[in-house]
Amino acid sequence: MTEQNQHIELVVITGMSGAGKTVAVQSFEDMGYFCIDNLPPALIPKFIEMVENAGGSMQKVALVIDLRAREFFDQLFDAVNLIAAETKVTPKILFLEAKDEVLVSRYKETRRSHPLSDQSAPLSGIHAERDMLDEMKGQAQVIIDTSELKPLQLRERILKEFAENQEETFHVHLLSFGFKHGLPIDADLVFDVRFLPNPHYIDHLRPMSGLNQEVFDYVMKWEETKLFTAKLDDLLQYMLPHYKREGKSQLIIAIGCTGGKHRSVTLAEHFTKRFQELGYHASVTHRDVEKGRRDK
Repeated sequence: MTEQNQHIELVVITGMSGAGKTVAVQSFEDMGYFCIDNLPPALIPKFIEMVENAGGSMQKVALVIDLRAREFFDQLFDAVNLIAAETKVTPKILFLEAKDEVLVSRYKETRRSHPLSDQSAPLSGIHAERDMLDEMKGQAQVIIDTSELKPLQLRERILKEFAENQEETFHVHLLSFGFKHGLPIDADLVFDVRFLPNPHYIDHLRPMSGLNQEVFDYVMKWEETKLFTAKLDDLLQYMLPHYKREGKSQLIIAIGCTGGKHRSVTLAEHFTKRFQELGYHASVTHRDVEKGRRDK
C-alpha cells in the first residue's frame, strides 16, 4: 500500500449493450483516466491493490464491465462494497441506458447481433439484458439515457459529470419534457405541471416557448403557480442535501407538461436559477421544446 493521502477515483462503466459504452470509455481516456475494458469483477480488488501500490501514477481509473452472466452481479457488488471501505478509493457506477426502439435501431444500423439475442433478433436480447441489469441500474450513482444523445452530446454529459474540479460532485440537472413524447427514463424525480394555466390557448403565446419572457411571465403570474413553486422549492431544499449525503453525484429532476414547450420549460428554467442561487451546480435541458409545437 502507498502512504500519504493518495486518493483514487474509480468509475465502473456499465449498462445496456449499444447504449454508448465505447464513447464513454473514450471520454474517460480523454480526461486522463486509466481505462480497462471487460475486467472480470472478481479481479477488481486485486487491480485496485495494484493501483494503490503504483505510487500515485494511476489516481483515476475507469473500468468497463459488460455483465452478460448473472453470477457477475454478486461479484461486482462484493467488489465495489469491498473497495468502498478503503479510504483511498472512491467507487462510482455509471449506468448507460437507452430505449428499446433506439437500441434496436442501433443494432440494425451496425448489422450486429445482440449478445443475448436468439437468431439475431435484437429485441429479445435487449429485454433479457434489461432484466439482468435492473438491479445494477438501481445501484448506480449516475444514470445517463443516451436515447436522444449524439456521441458528442454524451461526451459532453460525461465531461460535465466527471471532469476535474471534483469539489462540486453533486449536480442538479433540470429536464423539461412533454408527456405526449414519453417519460424520460433517466429521471430521478418527475413532476407533472399540466394542471397550471396553459399558454397554448393564448393565440400570440402559442408559437413561443417558456424561454420567451412573455410566456415565462404568463405561467409564473398565477396563484397556483406561485403556491406550487413555493411548495416544491421547500420539498427539494429538504431532499437535495439527503441525496448528496448518500453519495449521489447527480439528481435529474424532470418537469413535464403536455407538449414540453411552455409550462415545463418555464418551471425548469425557474428552478435551475433557484438552485444556482442556493449554491448548487445546476443545469437545464429542454428535451421537447422544439417538438412541443402543439401543446394542448
